[in-house]
Amino acid sequence: MKYILIGAGSRGMTYGSLAGKNGDRIAAIAEIRPDRLKAAGEALDVPENMRFTDTADLFALGKIADAAIIATMDRDHYGHVMQALHCGYDILLEKPISPSARECLEIESKANALGRKITVCHVLRYTAFWGKLKQIIDSGELGKIVAIKHSENIGSWHMAHSFVRGNWRNDQLSSPIIMQKSCHDLDILLWLTDSPCTRAAAFGALTYFKESNAPAGAAARCLDCPAAENCRFDARKVYLPTLGGWPADVVCLEQTEAALTEALRTGPYGRCIYHCDNNVCDHMSMILEFESGVTATFSLTAQTNGIHRDIHIMCENGEIEADDGQREITVRRFAPNGYESFEERTIHIRTNASGHGGGDAGIMEDFTASLSAGAETRSSISRSVESHLMACALEESRLTGQVIDMEDFRKKLLSE
Repeated sequence: MKYILIGAGSRGMTYGSLAGKNGDRIAAIAEIRPDRLKAAGEALDVPENMRFTDTADLFALGKIADAAIIATMDRDHYGHVMQALHCGYDILLEKPISPSARECLEIESKANALGRKITVCHVLRYTAFWGKLKQIIDSGELGKIVAIKHSENIGSWHMAHSFVRGNWRNDQLSSPIIMQKSCHDLDILLWLTDSPCTRAAAFGALTYFKESNAPAGAAARCLDCPAAENCRFDARKVYLPTLGGWPADVVCLEQTEAALTEALRTGPYGRCIYHCDNNVCDHMSMILEFESGVTATFSLTAQTNGIHRDIHIMCENGEIEADDGQREITVRRFAPNGYESFEERTIHIRTNASGHGGGDAGIMEDFTASLSAGAETRSSISRSVESHLMACALEESRLTGQVIDMEDFRKKLLSE
């Protein structure tokens, strides 16, 4: 297979590299940053005449590969996807589809009208952990799902890196955090329940990562800050120990201490986390109702040490408690009373070393196989749009204080 790669940042390079490992080839790259374009071209063995800083120049060539990998910034997806569809490409699309619910529906409609495949990178569906959870539920051994409690624990330093200093810090530049970070979780809830969402409500705010919580005398940049020694968010503490890997490799291309220090001195990742232009929530709590009658609570929060998801699924005849950070799933059948023993088993999930617990490799393999077989993937555009509509509805609920009826929400979108 041959691919074109649009966006050679961290996610784009992940999929581009996996394509190469699978024996496929990147035929051309478009990336607006010349240094990243050069590095990507060399790493993926793309000829210099097939490296573009302007996507228009690449699309002007027409269809030159089997499919496109699109991993640009959230608000650029719509334009790039529509151009790729016009050229005749099937697409592997980094989430979110778009921050706009209307644009998500337009992309779905255009792809279906043209008979083109779009696979959205909801990579959790492709992990051994979430796949096993789905298998247990679908086996029916515990009966039907009644209720779910689900949490996404973003991690304090991860929040600071990606959503305070980083590309997804401001919803006017990218997306609200419920869309950018947690469309994964909404997609998983839809997948596990196998039922559309009917009503949604959300509460949340930006509480901690703001100027009012800055230490006395805190400077605008960590390298100039007299409070840095006692601050866990000091950029030197965050990035220097990760030199050569993530997230230091996001800060600068040249992975030397001197280059990284200079990038912290001048670039966005060296800013004080209390003095950035971020506005996305650092915690949200949500209530969801599904057509099947299942109710779910979902919380996302930055105020955790670890980066993991945990879920408690309550069924008719038992319950499941699982944590993807611990890679453990506990299945428990209900006892007849509080005195007798109950049946319980714990499953330890083994994952490979690739990103997202094997999900990155899994989705790349599924997408490639779908191109050959003409089949739908596990996260096709029509399966993925619903989670994005839920995210937009939840953000509307958070801002208005209203419970959102999903059928009315969709009708309103289609009538405008």
